Formats: sequence, structure tokens, C-alpha cells
Amino acid sequence: MSEAAAPQHPQAPTDVSDRVREAMAVSLRGCEELLPQAEWLKKLVRSEATGQPLRVKLGLDPTAPDIHIGHTVVLNKMRQLQDLGHTVIFLIGDFTSMIGDPSGRNTTRPPLTREQIEANAQTYYAQASLVLDPERTEIRYNSEWSDALGARGMIQLASRYTVARMLERDDFTKRYKAGTPISVHELLYPLMQGYDSVALKSDLELGGTDQKFNLLVGRALQAEYGQEPQCVLTMPLLEGLDGVEKMSKSKGNTIGITEDANTMFAKLLSISDDMMWRYFTLLSFRSEAEIAKLRAEVAQGRNPKEAKLLLAREITTRFHSAAAAEAAAADFELRARGGVPQDIPEVRLSGAPLAIGSLLKQANLVPSSSEALRLVEQGGVRIDGSPVADKGLKLPEGSYVVQVGKRRFARVTLAA
Repeated sequence: MSEAAAPQHPQAPTDVSDRVREAMAVSLRGCEELLPQAEWLKKLVRSEATGQPLRVKLGLDPTAPDIHIGHTVVLNKMRQLQDLGHTVIFLIGDFTSMIGDPSGRNTTRPPLTREQIEANAQTYYAQASLVLDPERTEIRYNSEWSDALGARGMIQLASRYTVARMLERDDFTKRYKAGTPISVHELLYPLMQGYDSVALKSDLELGGTDQKFNLLVGRALQAEYGQEPQCVLTMPLLEGLDGVEKMSKSKGNTIGITEDANTMFAKLLSISDDMMWRYFTLLSFRSEAEIAKLRAEVAQGRNPKEAKLLLAREITTRFHSAAAAEAAAADFELRARGGVPQDIPEVRLSGAPLAIGSLLKQANLVPSSSEALRLVEQGGVRIDGSPVADKGLKLPEGSYVVQVGKRRFARVTLAA
């Protein structure tokens, strides 16, 4: 793995055709590493000369039912290469999901059941198609070739890679030194992901920085099987709404690409001013020159909220529409001024007089009565625009506009 000992941050070449130069610039934008760059350049030059598109692979294990915008960092790169005429392969890891990717973990990841995998996989490609062009995307499942390997094939595959090289992987090394158990099936994961590249004859594999070792295993296995090794392009992991942890559903810091426009828009505006520029770099389709100009303007005194509004409009438009983005912007401003949106849910309840905690829970504005009382104590609950301070409040029959936090509303009609 010595070829990847240090990150490479090269510049696009200047002594090739404009088309190849453009392809290199697209490849390098926002990427963490492109390994080896010289080989990728040769592949691009050959592709231009022969008219044969390159095969660009991205694999995702369906470990959750939804894709968030953190996933779109690599999907965006795939789409850019797709728009340059190359073949993109969206690989759903239905076989590898049953093993469980140990990347970046200090404990064994519990494998998913076949039922969980199939349920999650149903939505993956549909959501990825919001970024990729489905008419030009090759969709594959790695069970196609992995199931067919059988025990004999698995042993033959395992013979092509050493335990010593496997233990070079950072998380395996740390766990081994700490005496933390490493199951044998976890050692199979990088091999099976690498074998995907052999089966698909990929020229380039994309992934997050946490996938670098696995991607390089694919490169090594292709050489073992007599194929031209793929190049590897890693993209940074996007931090979530907290600005610290990588975006992950388990961390509760995600923006789902199928969330409604108002929620998506508001979440994008909630990121910090500093984090906004990372989101611009990794998510925006604006040119690097445009982003640099915008950043300079903010540094010179332009309100950073104006830049953040541009980002929120762009991303919301991409996954919804321009009209939905404008409506979301208007809704956000209305809420910020203390106004009540027009499309809030109507809820009918009985049992008046009803305690405020029970009312909020029954109206699905909070998960529990105890959470409702905590929010009342913090000043986060309003009835008809007025803050509620009394945790013992009981509401009589009537109709009320109930607000929890900045974005949760309901029009509650309460009967006896």
C-alpha cells in the first residue's frame, strides 16, 4: 500500500487536449486523493483516442433506507464524470451488507438480515437517480458474482491477499494492538469489495476517505487477476449539521435528500458560517471561481446569510424544484419573523381541559409528555404566539395554533 502513503493534491495537466484537461479538473475538484494520478491521466488520454468510455464504479451498502446529502458528495462526482461521457456503475452491496463494513469502527459491525437489505435496497437506486442520470447508469448488485463464488471460490480469492497486508489497515491495527476482537468475516469484507472491481473491470473506483484501504485492495486484486488496476479517487466525508461528526443517520445530524423542501432548506440554513464553505465546495455545482468570489465578498463584509441562502436555494432546487425552493425561503422568513405558515397540520383532540404535555404529545409535536414539559420549561412552546411558562397549564375547549421550537406547528381543535 506504499503508493498511497501520503495524500496527493496535484494540479490538472496542461500538456494534453482541452477535453482531457477538463476531465482531470473535474476529477480533482474537491477530492482528497487521486491514486495514481499519472495512470488516470493515461486512461483519459486512451479513452479520448479510442472513443471508449471508462468504467467508473461506486459501491454503497444499503445499511439504512435513505440516502442523505453526505452520500451525494461522491454521487455528484459520478454525475460529473457521467456528463463527460464515461460509464458509471452504481453498485448496491447486497452481499457485502451481510458481512458488515468494519471501516472506521473499533467493534464488529452487526450484519444485516437479507430482509433488511432488500427493504433498504429498494429505495437506494431511486434516490441515487435524483443525482445520476438513470438512463445512462449501470446498476448492479454484488450478489450477482459473490453468491456464485461458493466456498471453493472464496478460498481461492483469499489466497490472493495476505493477513499481513490486511492488518496494515488502520482500524484493524488499532483493534489488534488493543486486544479488541476482530472476526474472520470482517477480514473478508475488503476482499469482497475488491473482488467487485474485478467482476466489473472498473477503471476508477470512488469512495469516501474511510474507504481508501478497501479501494486499494480492489486495485491489488485486479492485478492478481491479470487486469489493468483501477485508479482510486477518495472524497472527503461531509460533516453533519453539528459541524463535528460525519453526516450519519445514527448521529441524527443528516439532511435526507427526500426530506420535504421546507425542512431541507431550514437545515441548510442552520449550518455554521464556517461550515457553509465546505458544503459549497463539496455539494455546490457553482464553479470554484464563483465560490472564491462569494467567499471574498463575505470576508469584505457581505452578510454570510446571503451566501447561505444561495446554497440552500441551489440544493433544495436540485432535489425538489426552483418553485419549491422559493416557497421554502418564504416559509423560513415567515417563521423567523414569528409568523405562522399556511400549510400547518390540522389536529382534532378530545378530553378538554387537556394538560399541555398531553396535548403536545397527542398532536405529534413531541415524542413524550416529559419532553413537552422540558420544552415548556425552556420557553420553547407557544400557544397562539404567546410563550407558555406554566407546566401545569390545562387548555379548555377551543382552537389553538401550537408552536414547538422554530419549525413545528399544528392547528389544534380541542373538544370536551
